[in-house]
Amino acid sequence: MLQRFTLVLTLLLGGLLLAACSADTGTSSQVKLAPVSALPQPMQDAPAAVRTAYQFAVANPDALQNVPCYCGCGAIGHKSNLACYIKEFGADGKPVFDDHAMGCSLCVDIATDVMQLTGEGKSPADIRQQIVDTYSKFGPGNQ
Repeated sequence: MLQRFTLVLTLLLGGLLLAACSADTGTSSQVKLAPVSALPQPMQDAPAAVRTAYQFAVANPDALQNVPCYCGCGAIGHKSNLACYIKEFGADGKPVFDDHAMGCSLCVDIATDVMQLTGEGKSPADIRQQIVDTYSKFGPGNQ
């Protein structure tokens, strides 16, 4: 009887562990992030959400280029959410960073949403529309 109980308990715990390991965490392995070492030290030392947004921007510039930002940064020349993180890519392909998103939670929220939607497999057009629908209440976008 004890052996049967142990077997059932082991199977139940194994099933729970398997379910927990395969649970949806909001993003999938489809989302690429640049290594932390690719970021300047201030971005490496930033809070996790900010650091991850910069890592996402470096690895997925087209995803953020596709969406506007609604923090008012159009007034400083930003044309998309990507510009909050990266000014340009140099001739060597390396990003020239913008520190604007270091102090702007709206920029980070937008990039985090883009990252999540990308992980869910949404199309660029669907991602853009969801960002517009969610953030346009904050004012005009910069695209």
